[in-house]
Amino acid sequence: MAYILQVDFKHEGPFGNEMVGAFTDLANSINEEKGFIWKIWTENEDTKEAGGIYLFETKEDAEHYLDKHTKRLNGFGIAHVNGKIFKANDSLTTINQGPVQ
Repeated sequence: MAYILQVDFKHEGPFGNEMVGAFTDLANSINEEKGFIWKIWTENEDTKEAGGIYLFETKEDAEHYLDKHTKRLNGFGIAHVNGKIFKANDSLTTINQGPVQ
């Protein structure tokens, strides 16, 4: 059973290709996190928000990463980070082509 971590926070930029340039090293480092399976990066320049949807092998792995990432974002001056963890329903997700297996 996999676990989804949903994270969002206020973000003044960069966005788009500039975001790629600024966060490629971070993206590569996330691949090394314990239990990490994948991440979808999210951004909304109109509302000045960013974040991601992650898939982890265990709830503990997701919790550990959320704690680590929250501290990192706080260090960047982002005071409030929304983070939620959900158990993925593999059977229903598979019906809708979700990559949980």
